[in-house]
Amino acid sequence: MSDYLKSAIEIAREAGALLAGLFEDGVEISYKRRADLVTVADRRSEALIVERLRAHFPSHGIVAEEGGGQAATSEYCWYVDPLDGTTNFAHGFPVYCVTLGLARAGEVIAGVVFDPSRNDLYTTERGAGAFLNGRPLHVSRTDKVSESLVATGFPPFASNHDLNIQFYWRFTESTHGVRRAGSAALDLCSVAMGSFDGFWEMKLNPWDKAAGSLLVTEAGGRMSDVHGKPFNLLADEVFASNGLVHDEMLKVFAEVLAQYEHSATRTP
Repeated sequence: MSDYLKSAIEIAREAGALLAGLFEDGVEISYKRRADLVTVADRRSEALIVERLRAHFPSHGIVAEEGGGQAATSEYCWYVDPLDGTTNFAHGFPVYCVTLGLARAGEVIAGVVFDPSRNDLYTTERGAGAFLNGRPLHVSRTDKVSESLVATGFPPFASNHDLNIQFYWRFTESTHGVRRAGSAALDLCSVAMGSFDGFWEMKLNPWDKAAGSLLVTEAGGRMSDVHGKPFNLLADEVFASNGLVHDEMLKVFAEVLAQYEHSATRTP
């Protein structure tokens, strides 16, 4: 295990313990914009993580959701979500996590997702596999969309909810179901561990998906966008699958997109 991953594990566990304590006590909610929550827990967790990363890796860049870090000229950059699932956290729904991903020259090379509610630690390094609490992970072997369980998300600030609702409807009809748990990082972990066969979201920031994307590929899965283009950490869209249902799901995305665009051109 690299020093990068060892440090990330230590930091994620410390931040997770902080969040768990605040979750029990309850926190005050404020808003970055309509329906986009932020809590004192987000800010305190981020301050802790940024302080620890700067102490361990002073030359590394840090991009964090609440703006506590700052990008640097270093080829190494940490992408940090100090509390993924803020809305869940604020409402007392225990589906949230801490996630840190390290990229080198834009390629994610290590990642950690820590779920304090379940004491679950997901870890990965490029070329070394994906693990949950030290146990190797592998994506599911489901090879038909009709037998799949999939997931998505609806970020409150996204402008394309209407399109995603169309995706949601189609996959609700054609799969065993669509889940919407509210933490993209944990959804990606669920693909890596084989609980979900696919996951997509239309508006994700790099800190939401850095660690999770590497967990998926190291567990044998596949990453792209909903058009089938190669995964881009800095792009909005993300589509993760076990690889076996990827092309079939892409066909559904393409059909919905074509219908959506056709309807848009006919709107007066």
